[in-house]
Amino acid sequence: MKWSETILMFIVTGIITVVGNTVGYKHPLGAAMAGYLFLIGITLLGMALARYLPFKMPMVFWISILAVLSTSPISPFAKTILEYTNKMEFLALATPILAYAGLAVGKDLDIFKKMSWRIIVVALLVYTGTFVCATIIAQFMLRVEGLI
Repeated sequence: MKWSETILMFIVTGIITVVGNTVGYKHPLGAAMAGYLFLIGITLLGMALARYLPFKMPMVFWISILAVLSTSPISPFAKTILEYTNKMEFLALATPILAYAGLAVGKDLDIFKKMSWRIIVVALLVYTGTFVCATIIAQFMLRVEGLI
């Protein structure tokens, strides 16, 4: 993907995210926009490191490392970054991303048709297993911590 396409995608996603964050969660528009800009800045920097460094590591590695370092106590910008990114709600960020994923799956519908009905059974088992395992782990940890 070209840089211009990536940035355009981030702009469109950002508009949807910031509007959703402001309307749905009542966070100030400026704070929501600043939080999104911090997230995009870290993401773009991580993408650049993954593309241009001579040794290859996954993009998510670089983005995660930058995010951790920029919000850790050793960073002089940690307090500011955390102040604004804490105003970004996860669901406001996830909504446009999930919509994009749905469109991506929709364009490959012919491939899914070739997989027949078995893919639905496998998907339901995977989703159920993931949910049940996450619930068991959460229940265990809440009991260990004495919260329930």
